[in-house]
Amino acid sequence: MVQRAQRVKGASSDPATQAARQRNKPFGNVTRGTTNPNRLRRVDRWLAGPQAWRLSTEANPLVVDLGYGGSPATAVELYSRIHAVCPSAHVTGIEIEPERVRIAKHLEHEGLDFRVGGFEIPVPGNATMVRAFNVLRQYDEADVRLIWATVCSRLTPLGIFVDGTCDEIGRRSTWVALGVDGPQSLTVSMRFGAFELPSDVAERLPKALIHHNMPGEKIHGFLQSMDKHWLAGASLAPFGYRQRWLRMCKAMYDDGWPVVRAPSRWRLGELTVAWSAVDPDPMERGSA
Repeated sequence: MVQRAQRVKGASSDPATQAARQRNKPFGNVTRGTTNPNRLRRVDRWLAGPQAWRLSTEANPLVVDLGYGGSPATAVELYSRIHAVCPSAHVTGIEIEPERVRIAKHLEHEGLDFRVGGFEIPVPGNATMVRAFNVLRQYDEADVRLIWATVCSRLTPLGIFVDGTCDEIGRRSTWVALGVDGPQSLTVSMRFGAFELPSDVAERLPKALIHHNMPGEKIHGFLQSMDKHWLAGASLAPFGYRQRWLRMCKAMYDDGWPVVRAPSRWRLGELTVAWSAVDPDPMERGSA
């Protein structure tokens, strides 16, 4: 059963209210906490791949797994993948439910710890990377911008916040990448063979987009364009999903979509587009 979206407790855009909230208790709600081992492998390899340069901008970069859930597995996996490319990085798993933190404490070691907290990210200094997966989808869309702003205020100047969603075993995944100035891009990442059309990923769109997948909205147009070029490449089906996906990505680029031209990432079933191409609230963001 899908849990009804919640309004974030104590939500306020007033700085004084936010400060008082941060002094008193974690900012956020206790969510379902369901997860699976290796579920977040697709976003992890993106963070440890094309985004790894950010780790070199700090002497001892902090990486946060925000809202890791009922099992600390994803935080442990994140540590392993980040540590492989940046041994000096420290990973902190943050959960708003104290019992989940207590259970994870025995896994702590140098470079990995767990603590109670929410979107305020209660750690010394600022984070170079924050990953929150399958977290914001359990909140009301009206709270997303405030949550984004709260987390982004805790980033280093070149830091990144990833707000994403995936299916139960990580085969269909999407995420928004944000910097200190707000959202920058949307990435779609899917396992070949786990979809019939690229738009099958629609049910795993981030909260900021999932309710906007309808005719006339930018995200709908983007997914429909992916489908169009995917179907146009049907003649490549005998050569496998990868060749067909590569053709689709190149066609999207040639069509003028502001997608990142990165064939090495395309080969993994990944496509990243500038946030401006899918932003449902450009006026709101421009006036923020």
